[in-house]
Amino acid sequence: MLELHLDDFDAYKIAQSGQCFRMRVQPDGSVFAMAGAHAVALWPLKGGGWRFSCERQMFDSFWRPYFDLDADYARYRARAYRKDSFLQQAFLEGAGLRILRQDAWETLVSFIISQRKSIPAISTAVEALCRACGQPALGEPGAYAFPSAQTLAQKDEAFLRACGLGYRAPYVLDAAKRVASGRLNLAALGEKKTPALCAALQQVHGVGEKVALCVALFGYHRLEACPVDVWMRRVLDTQYGGAMPARYRACAGVLQQYLFCLARSRRLR
Repeated sequence: MLELHLDDFDAYKIAQSGQCFRMRVQPDGSVFAMAGAHAVALWPLKGGGWRFSCERQMFDSFWRPYFDLDADYARYRARAYRKDSFLQQAFLEGAGLRILRQDAWETLVSFIISQRKSIPAISTAVEALCRACGQPALGEPGAYAFPSAQTLAQKDEAFLRACGLGYRAPYVLDAAKRVASGRLNLAALGEKKTPALCAALQQVHGVGEKVALCVALFGYHRLEACPVDVWMRRVLDTQYGGAMPARYRACAGVLQQYLFCLARSRRLR
C-alpha cells in the first residue's frame, strides 16, 4: 500500500466523469481502476490523500502518468475568463478532475460502444467484453485485461452482440480487423495533427466526429479536442452562443470535462 497526498486529484470525480469505463466506485467507498492489464484500488484518506494498492515503482512508472499527475491543471483553469461564472462554478464542483492518459486501442473500442448508451450501460458492456476475451489480470482475482485487437478480430458479430454491444458489434469488429491487420496503425496516428488523426479514425465504420474527438482527447491526450455530446451542446448553446470561446480552444478538452460534469449534475436543459 502506498499513501500519498496529491494536489488537485479526486478519483471519485474522475471515475464518474464519463472519460473512462473501467474505473468504478465500489460499495466500500474505494475506487477500482483497470487500465490494459493493470489494476489498482484507491481509498480516500483524511485530509485529502489517497491510498493506492500498489508499490511506489508501479505508481511512478504507470499510475502517475496514467492519472496525468505531473500536469498543472491550475494552468488550464487560468485560461477561463473571471466573469465566466458558469465555468468558474464548474471548476469548484469539478476540483480534482484530470484527463486520463488512456491506451488508444482501449479508448477507441470503449467509445464505439458508448454510442447511445448510459455510462453504467457502457461500463457493463466493456466489462463483459473483457471477461469474455481478456486475460486474467495478475494479482487481481476476477479482473480481466482489455482484449487485444488480434483477439477481437477473431470473433464474430454474434459473439460481440452477446457481450451487450448490440448494433455496435460490427463497428468494433471492423476496428479490430483494421488494427490487427495494420491497416489502422494507432501508434503512427499519434504523429498526426489532431484534424488528420480524427479523419483517420473516422475511416472505421461507426466512428463519427464525436467518437473520433473522444479518442483524440482521452486516447491521445489532445487537449484541444472537444467532443460535443448532448450535455456539452446544451452548455455551448446556453452559455457560449453555440461555440467555445477562442481563448479556451487550446485546452478545450480539459475545460469540457469540468463543463460536462457540471451540466450533468445540474441536469442542464
